[in-house]
Amino acid sequence: MFRFENPAYLYLLILLPLLTAFYLYSNYRKRKAVRRFGDPVLMAQLMPDVSRYRPNMKFWMTLTALALMVIVLARPQFGAKLETVKRQGVEIIIALDISNSMLAQDIQPSRLEKAKRLVAQLVDKMENDKVGLIVFAGDAFTQLPITSDYISAKMFLETITPSLITRQGTAIGSAINLGMRSFTPQKEVGRTIILITDGENHEGGAVEAAKLAAEKNVQVNVLGIGSPDGAPIPVDGTNDYRRDREGNVVVTRLNEQMCQEIAQAGHGIYVRVDNSNGAQRAISQEIGKMSKADVETQVYTEFNEQFQAVAWIVLLLLLIEMLILERKKPLFRHIHLFKKTTVTTVVLLLTVGSISAQKAERDFIRRGNRAFRDSSWVNANVNYRKALEINPGSPIAMYNLGNALLRENKAKDAMEQYVTASKIEKDKTKLAQIYHNMGVLFQAGKDYGQAVDAYKQALRNNPADEETRYNLALAQKLLKQQQQQNQDQQKEQEQKEQEKKNQPQQQNQQQQQQQNQQQENQLSKENAEQLLQSAMQDEKEVQDKVQKQQMIMKGSKLEKDW
Repeated sequence: MFRFENPAYLYLLILLPLLTAFYLYSNYRKRKAVRRFGDPVLMAQLMPDVSRYRPNMKFWMTLTALALMVIVLARPQFGAKLETVKRQGVEIIIALDISNSMLAQDIQPSRLEKAKRLVAQLVDKMENDKVGLIVFAGDAFTQLPITSDYISAKMFLETITPSLITRQGTAIGSAINLGMRSFTPQKEVGRTIILITDGENHEGGAVEAAKLAAEKNVQVNVLGIGSPDGAPIPVDGTNDYRRDREGNVVVTRLNEQMCQEIAQAGHGIYVRVDNSNGAQRAISQEIGKMSKADVETQVYTEFNEQFQAVAWIVLLLLLIEMLILERKKPLFRHIHLFKKTTVTTVVLLLTVGSISAQKAERDFIRRGNRAFRDSSWVNANVNYRKALEINPGSPIAMYNLGNALLRENKAKDAMEQYVTASKIEKDKTKLAQIYHNMGVLFQAGKDYGQAVDAYKQALRNNPADEETRYNLALAQKLLKQQQQQNQDQQKEQEQKEQEKKNQPQQQNQQQQQQQNQQQENQLSKENAEQLLQSAMQDEKEVQDKVQKQQMIMKGSKLEKDW
């Protein structure tokens, strides 16, 4: 595929016919002036050193050099064809427990942080696999649909906290069932659900769900995180620990028996996570044993710059034009070097014999790409910035720099590069990739409205991108939830304001009650005794109800919220 990186410069070619017309008109005026002095043939004999072809040759060489210079500015490129690459990989759904018990610190820095680091290490080891992310507590929902976009996976991972799910508990069965519905329809591909939990299952059906997954050729591997001795659950923002309704400190323990039963039912392995990297190595080896199938991925070959050869031709033409004199030298008077046939031969030889050199911008981009593939984000960052110093308007360098900054967890800087690149890039496929990454960043920052807009822009440029379509559906769902929460908060605020307005009325009611009490104090002794007996009877009934309620509470099971 051939293209111009900066096609707007081609409009300068319109100047060439104007320059040609001006030159021809000037020659016409010169010939007319010569005729005024005498016969042109006689005048040519009187001026033997004047060349007929040299001025024309110098002009046409200059004009050709200008035309080629315009082409150089437009930057001709070859490559960038869309290719479908088949790679061997598996599909992995990671189900992460984010209940409050995962905040316990028997694993440093905490169970949840250790789990997130473990998932990040697993994602870094993936090459041709697809990964999805499910979070669960009392409920389970998809945090990231299955994708080969590892950058998105790590970005969504950073935003995970227990506050994502209001209903607490540990619904392992729901997470496994949701995971089974999250795989792609592709056949003959290895599938596994990696369950990361402390095993404190407050809901039923976990073992049954794992058996059902095994029947559908989905392996369930369990990573148990925590210690059997247990640890208290710290309360965020305080120095205290979570307590039950009776005021006792809650101690959460790793339920290894539950984890082992789930792994056995799911035909997988159970690994206990500690402060080493043993769990990550064990689960990576287990994934390596799974059957791998062809996973089709669309990739784009890089555009190769082709302006270098044209630039060398321009340089040679200008150098030759500068060395050519308009008058003939006596020594070379009989050498007809500048006949039209000879000129054509010279131009062809220059074209065939021209050599190309790599442009510094492209060289730095390729160095950055190599560093990026080697996970050397800092070196990639440096090389992309050097490319931008040479060409500040390069959307490729901006986009790649944004990806490198994203890997360095510099989301704000990455967003700036994506926004700038989206204003410059003209290729629809690359523009779709830019908007996709922008949507991921917005979604990670819980700006779901902007994320929805970015995903829609991506789909407008590439309607066939299923990963973007999945992310759009998820962002729309989260946006509705966010809007509902905002409406609830607004209603709460309105109720508080209404209560403030009702305070004067309540004060008037209290004053009225005080007046009534004063009137009651003035009642006769007989009426007072009657009122006292009535009040005592009411109080006895209330106490009886309280005692009954306490008996019920003692016999009931306390609800867990961890």
